[in-house]
Amino acid sequence: MSTDSMDGGEAETRPEIEVTEDAAEQALSLLEGEGLDDGEAGLRLFVQQGGCAGLSYGMRFDDAPDEDDTIYEHHDLRVFVDPASLKYIEGSVLDYENGLQAEGFHVENPNVVSECGCGESFRT
Repeated sequence: MSTDSMDGGEAETRPEIEVTEDAAEQALSLLEGEGLDDGEAGLRLFVQQGGCAGLSYGMRFDDAPDEDDTIYEHHDLRVFVDPASLKYIEGSVLDYENGLQAEGFHVENPNVVSECGCGESFRT
């Protein structure tokens, strides 16, 4: 299991996943509503086959990370990413949109070369 170094010390170089403060606040609120321990539990961000462009994002809460997960911590939110998903979403930013057109979590992924018209799936 790999974790972020928060003390500024030497850490292995690896792809980063960022989480905005708005996204972290929303996720932590939902996590608390599920009665999960935010010290151990976290948000799992993953990629799965599906959608008209081939791949889609998935998110769910997990009680704890899997042994081979990469763990990110931003604004007190723990984010778990499995090795297979990491190669598709490295460098991404998880944000939360709250507007007239849409409300919900959104992944800004620099690896995407095309998206479907509805924005639900992508190709790298």
